[in-house]
Amino acid sequence: MLYAITDEEYAAVIILREAKIGMIEAAILAREVSAAGRGDIRRARRCLMLGEQELSKSEQTVSFKRAVEEALSARQQRRSRTLVDFRYFCRRMMKRCPELCRRRVRGIKPDECRAWIQNAFDTPQQQRKARAVLSGVFSTAQRKGWCASNPVAQVGVPKVIEHQLPILTPGEIERLLHTAEQYGEGCCHAAVGMMLYGGIRPNEVARLSWQHVDLQRKVVYLPPSHSKTGGARSVTIHPPLHRILSMRQGGVHELVCPANWPHHWRELRRMAGWGSPAHPWRPDVLRHTFASYHLAHFRSYSMLQFEMGHRDANLLRTRYVDLRGVCNASVFWEGSYAAPRVPGQRWL
Repeated sequence: MLYAITDEEYAAVIILREAKIGMIEAAILAREVSAAGRGDIRRARRCLMLGEQELSKSEQTVSFKRAVEEALSARQQRRSRTLVDFRYFCRRMMKRCPELCRRRVRGIKPDECRAWIQNAFDTPQQQRKARAVLSGVFSTAQRKGWCASNPVAQVGVPKVIEHQLPILTPGEIERLLHTAEQYGEGCCHAAVGMMLYGGIRPNEVARLSWQHVDLQRKVVYLPPSHSKTGGARSVTIHPPLHRILSMRQGGVHELVCPANWPHHWRELRRMAGWGSPAHPWRPDVLRHTFASYHLAHFRSYSMLQFEMGHRDANLLRTRYVDLRGVCNASVFWEGSYAAPRVPGQRWL
């Protein structure tokens, strides 16, 4: 049976042909649009317009490399060390996983993030830091509207089993202190004293000037901008550190460390006998030595936690404190290891 079509229907067919849309597909689409608009053509058109805007927004994205650049730009106010670490971890991931550079961040999945972290870094400590950096990149991308969510949030945090690290022996403490006293006319002596008797990190002491040292109140102040964790803390100046700082005190605005501090610190350690494969320097060993001798002498986790700037004592219990290596804590806090050496005297 043949049906005659109206001029309006014929015009609709012409429009569909020009749009290269099949009539059945057009009819199905029209039915769905009508249902979305609840039979109201103006409401249906509004649904189409809003849907088009959301679709355009969802398609907006950039490459991972571009997201890294934006994340770095957003962190320009951070400390230089933080930026160096951020660049290193991102560059290493892109070098080990070349396909990552061109990937569009909106389409990256949690499984891919997990694989990239594991392929680029070997140790749990490195993988934990890489995860944090990668999460920072996606957080910036999410704020920019380049991805709907942060896929790294679904990647488990690598488990790091903390082990107690050995501390310096009395002979090593004495050798380091006497070398610091002699090296460069004592230019590093105050910094070494702060690290050993105050638990201050090498990068933290490098930011300190003498205005942060109050010998009268016996306190070293670390403002938020100078501490690793971004929180202010004060460190007690105990008698051995007080003697060292009293000898080396400089001008108010003068830095505690000499210029080119990393070079001097490495050279001082080399002169004291560290740096060879047989006798490597262990990172943070001075901070660990301070913690162990502090707990052995003062018997207070809460006091030590305050001095170290930790949120809780868990890390101190699992990693920092090695009471087995402590030899006569009272001698350490009296400063006997730093006393002038008698000519011809041998180190322990």
